[in-house]
Order: sequence, then structure tokens, then C-alpha cells
Amino acid sequence: MDYDAWFAAQDDPSERYPLTDVVYYSKSGGLLEVQHNMDALRQRSAAEWKQLFESRWMRTSWPYGSGVWGKKEWICPNIDDANIVSMFEGGSNLFWAERLGREIGVDELWIKMCGNSHTGSFKDLGMTVLVSVVKQMISDGKPIRAVACASTGDTSAALAAYGAAASIPTIVFLPKGKVSVAQLVQPVAHGALVLALDTDFDGCMKIVREVTASPDSGIYLANSLNSLRIEGQKTVGIEIVQQFDWEVPDWIIIPGGNLGNTSALGKGMLMLYELGLISKLPRIVCAQAERANPLYRAYQNGWRYEPIAAQSTAASAIQIGDPVSVNRAIGTLKRFNGIVEQASEQELADAAARADRTGAYACPHTGVALAALAKLVDRGEIKKSDRVVVISTAHGLKFSRFKVDYHEGKLAGAVGTYANPPIELPATVDAVRRAIE
Repeated sequence: MDYDAWFAAQDDPSERYPLTDVVYYSKSGGLLEVQHNMDALRQRSAAEWKQLFESRWMRTSWPYGSGVWGKKEWICPNIDDANIVSMFEGGSNLFWAERLGREIGVDELWIKMCGNSHTGSFKDLGMTVLVSVVKQMISDGKPIRAVACASTGDTSAALAAYGAAASIPTIVFLPKGKVSVAQLVQPVAHGALVLALDTDFDGCMKIVREVTASPDSGIYLANSLNSLRIEGQKTVGIEIVQQFDWEVPDWIIIPGGNLGNTSALGKGMLMLYELGLISKLPRIVCAQAERANPLYRAYQNGWRYEPIAAQSTAASAIQIGDPVSVNRAIGTLKRFNGIVEQASEQELADAAARADRTGAYACPHTGVALAALAKLVDRGEIKKSDRVVVISTAHGLKFSRFKVDYHEGKLAGAVGTYANPPIELPATVDAVRRAIE
């Protein structure tokens, strides 16, 4: 079957480029998006696609055991299997948060644990596609000498790991002092050139775009404005539906920073819908930190967007004031009857701690999404009987300092409502017994 995909301008679908071209923007300056030969994909029935995806799920046949590459025909069909760089990403746990759901007030609360991935975040889903295409480009003779990204932490970890596996040099631009130690050490350990710049993420993004602007630089841009990333990240929605035996949840709540994840989620769901694997769409909620909330402000203002200067937030990976995928995200939310909600530092910290006390281990960004969920339940927009999925974008272990500060009462902008610090005692049986009682 003639499966194919290409870059296309959003305002002119006839403006096309091969996925192996070094190109990021259309002639009019807009972002490109990956489009697929949908007629070719329709040659398989919905039942046949389900059967194919089920037969590959978490198996060992290369490269289909990956949660991303198990959907290769929907992602990047025109790449040689030999050039795929995969770490068995995807296939993450859809955790039934029964106790937390009961406490919040919904019967079916699920948390999609995207942090249970190779580098500990959902960024692996997109980076496997981008780095694989770069490896294909190098194999085809393209003069690419490095791949670069600006990052608030997780993107740099994923790029450095996948670049190292592919023997492709990587350069990461990080805002100095604004990422967790665990996030900083990952690209360092993987051998990336780590540039800690005295600016915020938006400043890093501006510089990396200038550095990679010319194809002659030989440095390929790996941020999510490059829609190859979106192709991998869109599998999170497909996976969720597959894990529900091809049933669609009522709501999916996702933290939003640079907003590529929001548009990616929508893109995957729309492919399922257009190819007949599902008959309805979920509602999507994008959750933002109150201190970095340009999309929330736009939502409150009739979708009129203005960039802001993001303030410091514990949800550092979404501390972004001028997201590059904002127009994509707005289009997605309109299509999915979406909502944008925000969470204060107190709300996100307490929501993460509350989730931890029920057996999850939530990063601060997941705390933002859970806080948004609680607000929507309290307002009656999400009903008790609704099936809700919260997407956890990173593993809580990458944010241990956040958790330690919360439980020690040192977290900026929040008090530890659910703090549970260790109790220091003399080493006597009586002291231990008194503490237990």
C-alpha cells in the first residue's frame, strides 16, 4: 500500500516538502504540519487497523514493540526500519486512580503515566520520530552535524539520549538555574553540549531558532515547532483509546507549556475518528500554571492571544510565556470543545501531594492538571459518572527537590497542606511506641 507523509503549509496544503527536507516554516512564515495520504490509510478497515495495532502491542518484532512505531503507518511510513532510533518508548501504564478519583468526586479517574518512559517524560514519544528522521537524512547524505533544542528540561533529556544512541551530536539550550538537577544531569550524562543561558525558556527558544535558521548551519532544530515531534506525541491519545479497548474517555486533561502536546493529542484523536476506529471525540482540557498562563488568558478573552513574561513556578517545564504551538493548540481546543484552566502554586503543590498519598507519584505539571480537574468537578462541568484521563507528562522522581521542599515547608508560594515529614526520635523503644500511638 502506498503509505506516505509529507510537510505541508497550514494555509496552503499544496505547498509540500519531503519529511527529510531541512525546513520548518511555510513560505508565509507559518508552521508546517505533517500530513498523511489518508486515502491509502483508508484501504484498511477500522477493524483491520485495530487488529494490526493489537498484534504489535508491546511485542519484540522490530520496531513495532514501541508504542510509537507500532503505529508506523500513521506516524512516519517512509523511513527505513534500519534508521529508526527507538528505546521502546510508549506503552506506558494507564493507572486507575481509584482512591484519588473517589476523593475528588469522579468514579473513573485514570492517569496516563507518560513518565514511565526511557528518559522519564512524554518527550520520548516525539524525539524517537525526529531523531530517526535525522538519521535517515544523514544516511541519505544530508550535511547535518548536530541536532539542537531549547528546553525547560525534559526535551533536552530526550534529545540527548536519542542523539547519543544514534551517534548524532546534540546541543541543548537551558535557562540557567530554572531546571531541576535531575533534568540538568540527563543531557550532561548523555554527552550533549549543554549551554546554560542567563535567560528564560523563551529567550533560549529565540536563540536556538536563530542558530538553526539557515540550512547551511548543519544544525537541525528539534523543538516541537518541528512537527515531526508532534507525530510521535500524537500516539498518547491513540494509546489511551487502545488501552480502553477502543472506547473513548469523556475527558482528557493535559498540562500545557509550549502547547505542542495539546495539538498532538488532538491530532491523534482525529486520525482515529477520521479512519473510523472511534465514533466520538473526547473533550480536552489544557491546564496551565497561573504564573505561566498565556493560553488561559486567551481562553478568557475570546481566544485573543498575547504573549506574557512567565513567572517562576514549581511547574518549571511549562514555565513558558510565548508558546510556539499556541495557534495549533487553540485550533485543537476549538475542535474538541475544549477548556483551559489554571492552577496556583498552592493548588498544584497540594494536588500533587494529594495524588502521592493515594499511590501515584506526581510531578508538579501533573499537579497542575489534577488541580484543574478538581476545579472542574467542583464547578459541575465534569460529572461524577464521567470517565476522565489525566496525562502525567513526567516522572515524579525528576522533581524530588519539589517534593522535599513541600514536605519540609520550604516550597516557594505554597504551604505543605499534606506535608508528612519524617519524625526524628532517639533510638529507644519507648520513643518509637509513643510516636506510633
